[in-house]
Amino acid sequence: MSHLFDALQRSEAERDGSGLSGLATATEVLQIAERYAVSEKGTTVREKPYAGKSAEHDTLPSQRAMLSSATADETHVAVETSPVFKRPNPFAQFKSLQVVVPVKNRLACITDSDSVAAENFRFLGVRLQHLRKERPLKKVLITSTIPQEGKSTVAANLACTLARKAQQKILLVEGDVRRPSLSQMFGLGKKQGICEWLFGEGDLISSIYHLEDPNLWILPAGSSPENPLELLQSGTLSAIMSQVAELFDWVIIDSPPILPLADTSVWMRVADGILLVARQGTTEKRQLQRGLEALEPKKLIGALLNVSKSAARNDYYYYRSPSASLPDGRDKVTIQSS
Repeated sequence: MSHLFDALQRSEAERDGSGLSGLATATEVLQIAERYAVSEKGTTVREKPYAGKSAEHDTLPSQRAMLSSATADETHVAVETSPVFKRPNPFAQFKSLQVVVPVKNRLACITDSDSVAAENFRFLGVRLQHLRKERPLKKVLITSTIPQEGKSTVAANLACTLARKAQQKILLVEGDVRRPSLSQMFGLGKKQGICEWLFGEGDLISSIYHLEDPNLWILPAGSSPENPLELLQSGTLSAIMSQVAELFDWVIIDSPPILPLADTSVWMRVADGILLVARQGTTEKRQLQRGLEALEPKKLIGALLNVSKSAARNDYYYYRSPSASLPDGRDKVTIQSS
């Protein structure tokens, strides 16, 4: 390439009669540019600097200025063509859905934000934020010992509460693939979700939906298979949860009850913390004890007493109870919702 430059320069000099003396600096700069071009193709061509001097001092001021400009241009091109900058923003690709909440629902954080129940969930969200300062906590599993204790209601309201905080991205996972209820709670109907993703028939973009009004994202259960436990144990679940944890600030997982299914044990392995929901008048002490024994003690961060009849409505609802059947230091929380 330098031979072509020399020939062009000589031809121009012969035409205007200026000679070659004024072109020495330009020729050197062009040769340096040639070395940069060769270097971009994988071959490094550099001149060894003088001892005690940097490579910058080996060039004339005009050369350094042109080299700085050339380097800036190359850097600009490199940034634009980098795969990181070419990678699309997934949040712009998720399909947005308008939430149609049924008339009879338990989403107090949406339909009755001034209620005591909504205030309780706001306090629970604050408590989780505080716990996050003490331990790694992003993927929170909401479960119960038996069905009909309100775990799905707690998971949905907690996700909506966390989503109210500006600049936080919350993902609600419908992990109870046997008896999913979150999609119905938000009026979404049947949507492709985590089961299709685990089957290899879906991916991140096609399985997650943005709910506009509560401003959160949901990963529905999808089409439940005949063997959900085998599907969850396939090994793909851990990779999926790691992928979504990189994108979202909180991942709230509504899992199946602990008794008598083994599905929750699979979800426990991918969660950072577990909240156990109990319901006054429904949960028996014996069942609660069995449920606690089935959970990983280090991951149990607290328990929620749903539909409490003894708590005063003006009570701030959160308290520590030495008599609670929880390991020392865990929290017992009363949710005063119906």
